[in-house]
Amino acid sequence: MGKIAGIQIAGIGSYVPSKVVTNEDLSALGCDSDWIVRRTGIKERRHAAADEVTSDMCYEAAMKCLKSANKTVADIDLILVATMTPDYPSPSTACYLQNRLGAVAPAMDLNAACAGFMYALLTAGQFVSNGNSQCALIVGADLMSRSINPHDVKTYPLFGDGAGAAIVSPTAESQTAGENASEIISYQLCSEGWGADMLRIAAGGTRCPLTPEAYAKGEQYMAMDGRGVFKWAVRVIDESIEQVLDDAGVSADELKLVVMHQANERILDSAVAGLKMPPEKVLMNLDRYGNTSAASIPLVLDEAIQTGRIERGDLVLLCGFGAGLSWGTALLRW
Repeated sequence: MGKIAGIQIAGIGSYVPSKVVTNEDLSALGCDSDWIVRRTGIKERRHAAADEVTSDMCYEAAMKCLKSANKTVADIDLILVATMTPDYPSPSTACYLQNRLGAVAPAMDLNAACAGFMYALLTAGQFVSNGNSQCALIVGADLMSRSINPHDVKTYPLFGDGAGAAIVSPTAESQTAGENASEIISYQLCSEGWGADMLRIAAGGTRCPLTPEAYAKGEQYMAMDGRGVFKWAVRVIDESIEQVLDDAGVSADELKLVVMHQANERILDSAVAGLKMPPEKVLMNLDRYGNTSAASIPLVLDEAIQTGRIERGDLVLLCGFGAGLSWGTALLRW
């Protein structure tokens, strides 16, 4: 458990590709539209264009984020990109983003899969809180449509492409005094490596190089134990949220909004039941975007900001979880 004082999310921006892929569009692959909706709540998702890569989506989200925060590229002094689908295994996608932006800043990737945005947010928060950054750009982005085997009819329909960005900066002077000061009141970052094989891309690393044999087996694609991940996520979410709220001395009914990783409607419904709070407080857009991995939380946050669902001083709970198995939960005073 931890706390990060003196920081705020100064701006949010997001980007999704223009191509909408409905459940019906996937029927040619053998995917059952009714099964997808019934089991996940997903009705459509976005797929990147053939010439579009992860850093392109990062750039679009970052530019919108800078405008939202009333910042310029020259203000950026740290770039963190959370992704499990980089442009290349090396160098980092963050360096490609830094170059395209024209920023003068250190840049690095973090890979915590669907929990990636939370890891990036809390890492940036430490830099800012310690005075080592004044304007940290964090981006969660994943191009999942090229990372899942299109012949895997139970997994391929779950995922979509997108990016979301945030600017983390010191708390504004108008927000530094009193009990409503912007900060991360309580957070938890954890992992349980015993479950690493439940969500993984087997080939392409040092353990299993991407040989012609591995490629023929489809091991360049992500494989998932859906049932096992579901059971793990439901348990971890309930425990983590309870621990963070208890640490902060805050009750669920004091929360303005809960923004969770958009993995599965049934997982979100379980969280609602566990929190015993009105469903409308737990935001969801996976019906339109599917599981966008590290992009999902900032995508939801951007929609919440655009529709006036979050205001300064509100208590907002964020929770991301995914491969590793890793998760991160944070209670923010917006």
